[in-house]
Amino acid sequence: MADQVAESEEPLWRQRAVERSLTTAQTRAEDRVSELVQAAWDLIDERGSTEFTVQELLARSGQSVRAFYQCFSGKDELLLALLEDSIGEQAGDLRAVVDQETEPLARLRAYTMRLYHWSQPGDTDDKLGSHMTRPVAEFAVQLANLDPAQVEAAFEPVNRLLLELLDDAVAAGVIRAVNTERAAGLLKQLVMYSWHRNRYIKDPEQRVSADEIWDFCLHGFGV
Repeated sequence: MADQVAESEEPLWRQRAVERSLTTAQTRAEDRVSELVQAAWDLIDERGSTEFTVQELLARSGQSVRAFYQCFSGKDELLLALLEDSIGEQAGDLRAVVDQETEPLARLRAYTMRLYHWSQPGDTDDKLGSHMTRPVAEFAVQLANLDPAQVEAAFEPVNRLLLELLDDAVAAGVIRAVNTERAAGLLKQLVMYSWHRNRYIKDPEQRVSADEIWDFCLHGFGV
């Protein structure tokens, strides 16, 4: 029986060769994805929109059509990757800002104010993030009409942090929210989609401010 098992075992040299091959292929795939994503961001930063073709993307990245479709099913999936990329950066920044505070209510306020800053319209000098995210945010709104579950999944890191802050604030007795998941949805929608209105208002004084949104949310929750 032992001899039969030994004969059936794959030689170690073959295992090492296969593992090395898979590792190399994975590294190459990761490099291709990174180059395509970076090229897409470069085009968006230059043009201020997602209006570019796959051919233009390939010319910028130096990748082939075959390489692109090995990574993405099409341009929409690429834009979804950019959305997830920007949300990951946003979530990290929000966490860093929130962690500067210790009190539950102050942490929730810091989150709200910072999320508003991330959602501001236009491309101001003090915009947050490494890239121009407004065009990708507009894509997210369009995608939400077709596949809201995908958009909700993309925003999961930001949502999870907000729910954590609300739960802590309720536990501390500094706010009242019967259902923190619904409260999180209300706060997030009010803050994040304020950009849709504010972007059309040229006079900054007429735009809804972060302080106004926080005051509304705070009294809406009931202190």
